[in-house]
Amino acid sequence: MKRNYYLSVSIFLLLIVGVALSGCSSKEAASATGDQVILVGTQNDYPPFAFADDNNELTGYDVEVVKAIDEQLDGYTFEFVAVPWDSMFLALESNKIQAIADQVAKTPERQEKYLFTDESYFASQTVIAVKTGREDIQTIEDLEGKKVGALAGDSYTLLLEEYNKKAAQPIDLKYSESGNPSEILQDVQNGRLDAYVNDPIMVNAVLEKNDLGVEIVGQPLVNDDMGIVMKKGEQGEKLKVLIDPILKELKQDGTLAELSKKWTGGEYIPE
Repeated sequence: MKRNYYLSVSIFLLLIVGVALSGCSSKEAASATGDQVILVGTQNDYPPFAFADDNNELTGYDVEVVKAIDEQLDGYTFEFVAVPWDSMFLALESNKIQAIADQVAKTPERQEKYLFTDESYFASQTVIAVKTGREDIQTIEDLEGKKVGALAGDSYTLLLEEYNKKAAQPIDLKYSESGNPSEILQDVQNGRLDAYVNDPIMVNAVLEKNDLGVEIVGQPLVNDDMGIVMKKGEQGEKLKVLIDPILKELKQDGTLAELSKKWTGGEYIPE
């Protein structure tokens, strides 16, 4: 069985000495297995999809999907790098990572700029979360003029930014400096923010872990399919050709469904 190597680094290490550390780790892995090492970026604070466990090792649905791909892909070893969301695509563009597995929605804007796997590995919804008991917010229109937590560049924020272009009164987007969804939800509970828009599975995981007085309201705003992201170019195209048939097989043999049930409690796999 092929050996796997996993790396979790802080943003400071990633940006300051990440290249050197990744290089050393990659050389060791390549020397031990003869495989080409692919650095995969994901977050370490986005449960249940990608987060650091009690041993400070990355785990979650997205991580295990990549592990399942790695098990079937000879000649390559995937190594995980913990990257904050607001640095994720910069890391990809600068080749500090070669792929992203982090619940990235296949929006038209992203597909113009980046390469996605044809096969989607998760179907996600977008919902509104507010302080428990609040009744004046149910729809995206109700967010107009309200303070809403945001992470720069994620699909949920892009949805709100697009809505603001035609809104009678723009949504007051408050961009998080920490990039931590749990801190944003704490601000919703404490009244510093009126609402937060994100995936219901992640929101419920954070609420359960932190016992926050926040609840999901209204109907889902949109449904998105998630794909693994690569940089456009020869390297990305080669990875895509290798990964797509494996993802398809993992979908057909039920592996993705089993992982989805394990981490989210349901089968959220696109057809």
